Amino acid sequence: MRELLLLRHGETEWSKNGRHTGRTDLPLTTHGEGQAAALAPLVKGNGFDLVLVSPAQRARRTAELAGLTDYEVDPDLWEWDYGGYEGITTATIRETRPGWYLWRDGVIPGDAEHPGESAAQVGARADRVIARAKAADGEVALVAHGHFLRVLAARWLGLPPEDGRLFRLDTGTYSKLGFEHAEPVVLNWNAPVLS
Repeated sequence: MRELLLLRHGETEWSKNGRHTGRTDLPLTTHGEGQAAALAPLVKGNGFDLVLVSPAQRARRTAELAGLTDYEVDPDLWEWDYGGYEGITTATIRETRPGWYLWRDGVIPGDAEHPGESAAQVGARADRVIARAKAADGEVALVAHGHFLRVLAARWLGLPPEDGRLFRLDTGTYSKLGFEHAEPVVLNWNAPVLS
């Protein structure tokens, strides 16, 4: 593998409102569809050897609008399972847990649909995705979610999953991971295409 292109899905109603969206399967907003379509010039003409996409409709739609129609759905690319914090904003969580910070404090268990994950569990999924990407012969693209891709970037660099906190990632953006002198590096991060 030479480079790893990361696309964060376009805007949804919940991402727009700051609600934690793990496994709730929401569509893109009209603006989110525009963000996804604006990613198309990045992928046009690239002969990706492997394209992996989260099962979420927001990620699959982003991939399709960006022109990545020949992809494999990989459940390891799901967003962080926020458990009992699914659909809730950080401000609301802090009403009962002052100073709460996902990367430090984690989530609380939810129900059968949203049991919740630790940063280490998300990191283990990211490690499996990285292993698949590194086994590819050429270019690789991933279409997934903000917190998951932040954890993946941390793991790419050999950092603990919690260090994903260092990599802000907005909707409808692209990033690139690669190598310098055979060592993993960030080539580009959180680059917007459409404002």
